[in-house]
Amino acid sequence: MAPVSDPSSFSSLSKCATKHLNLIYHVDFDRHVLKGKVALTVEVLEDKFASLTLDSKDLKIFKVSANGQVVQFALGTKHKFKGSPLEITLPFELSRGQHVIVEIEYETSPSATALQWLTPKQTAGKKHPYLFSQCQAIHCRTMVPCQDTPSVKHTYYAQVSVPRDLVALMSALHDGQEPDPSDSNRVIYRFRQPVPMPSYLIAIVVGALESREIGPRSRVWSEKEYVDEAAFEFSETETMLKTAESLAGPYVWGQYDLLVLPPSFPCGGMENPCLTFVTPTVLAGDRSLAGVIAHEISHSWTGNLVTNRTWEHSWLNEGHTVYIERMIARSMESEQLRQFEGIGGWKELQESVKEFGPNNVLTNLVTNLHEVDTDEAFSFVPYEKGFALLYHLEELMGGPEVFMGFVKSYIQLFAYGSVTTEEWKNYLFTYFKDKVDILNKVDWNGWMHTPGMPPVKPQYDTTMADACTALCQRWVKAKEEDLASFTEADVKKLNSPQLIEFVALLLQEEPLPLSHVKKMQEVYQLNSVKNTEVRFRWLRICVRAHWEEAVPLALKMATEQGRMKFTRPLFREVYNFSKYSDEAVKTFKEHRAALHPVTAMMVAKDLKIDG
Repeated sequence: MAPVSDPSSFSSLSKCATKHLNLIYHVDFDRHVLKGKVALTVEVLEDKFASLTLDSKDLKIFKVSANGQVVQFALGTKHKFKGSPLEITLPFELSRGQHVIVEIEYETSPSATALQWLTPKQTAGKKHPYLFSQCQAIHCRTMVPCQDTPSVKHTYYAQVSVPRDLVALMSALHDGQEPDPSDSNRVIYRFRQPVPMPSYLIAIVVGALESREIGPRSRVWSEKEYVDEAAFEFSETETMLKTAESLAGPYVWGQYDLLVLPPSFPCGGMENPCLTFVTPTVLAGDRSLAGVIAHEISHSWTGNLVTNRTWEHSWLNEGHTVYIERMIARSMESEQLRQFEGIGGWKELQESVKEFGPNNVLTNLVTNLHEVDTDEAFSFVPYEKGFALLYHLEELMGGPEVFMGFVKSYIQLFAYGSVTTEEWKNYLFTYFKDKVDILNKVDWNGWMHTPGMPPVKPQYDTTMADACTALCQRWVKAKEEDLASFTEADVKKLNSPQLIEFVALLLQEEPLPLSHVKKMQEVYQLNSVKNTEVRFRWLRICVRAHWEEAVPLALKMATEQGRMKFTRPLFREVYNFSKYSDEAVKTFKEHRAALHPVTAMMVAKDLKIDG
């Protein structure tokens, strides 16, 4: 394996590798901090090893010891997004192959970007506070001093002290609980994660949580207000898990639980091992729910088991996960649905490329993240450009069964490790050794290292998309006198994914005249659609047409949940309606404190607000 360098990490990756973490946390809701102690079991990779560097950001370090001896440490200069290197000097030298246990006593900052502290009024139950973490991509260092890079994988053990009426969960197996001997008002929860995993998958949640069993290895957790609805919505989880296993191999993580978070959770889902985090926006009973869960389940293999070595190769995580997610849709529903989802994904890719600009190197499949904040680099590109490449290769290599055979074999070969694009590509050529002449004709540079849209547009089956395209074009071409020809029946024959596709297609066109948009509301009643994917796109169409009545609805949706996929474009849309730019800024400032710190940072950039 080539020596690792990770532009997003300060830690000594060529000198040592963390093998295990032992975490002790005291969750302090009054001060919004975790008081912590972590013991890192570190394997030495070179002779004459006498110092190491860990990633940290905004941590207060009290004491560091190595093998029980107190040692010297220093925090280096703070970098604008990478934090401060924690430099530790050992009083002894070690040789390659030896281990050292480095123990650090510390406290997190109330502004730690991995942690969101919610007041009781920000929760569904309104009685108890709530804490959740989101470490991807490089926020774990605000919660644990560690080698915060996907190139290092370790097991972990944790004990977490929380107020007695709250429940703690982690991305690990529950290992019992007991009263806190130092405080009768608190309980200690224990966890163990026996499968090696990268730091960004460490996750914690503390709240007034309840659970329901939804399968032989699955429970759904949430505040009691959501739990029964969630149990109903996620009833297909075991079927999806079994389908994924039939495609990708055995599920190695033991438990597969789901946690429905409060609305400010910034992502659709997060594939924390043993405990997938899910946004409550998917509880609108729509097809996108199945997609989110299938995606997070698929990450159990591509991402969690086989991991991109650095975030520059994130398409290895996301592109393969989208590929398996759509293979699950194919197995459980139909090949036509998979094709239809491919068409929708291509549109998401076009929108991302348009937003970044077609010459922006962040639209490369393999990016260069030197001095680039991973949060600012985040987009649909690794997901959908990655999927498009895999689908293109599937067509060249002999179809879905043949290509899924390669994906399964790739997972088995690189399981429990991390991988680069070069290693993936070398294995692709090895696996398809009888088709190397075809692989040599692929425009690898165009796919991997060129910005903008891919060099080849896949030809998807348009059976499910044709009705959406036809209806979209009717609206685009309609004159005022044609508006009477539209009726409720137009959308009644579309299923939920097709309705999403119809409004997504309209967003790709020039803004519709206000008269058309008002007529569309009159005949289709889109304002009353509960499906968040439809509602989000519909409100953008309304604001673009300068329908002033839609502005408060768009701002309400942007602030009543904090999923970045919805919140950022809605704020941008209102901001671009010049009459309401100030209103967008004012609304954002009023709600900023309730948003996740990363969401707030990105919206502030979108709205050109400094500081």
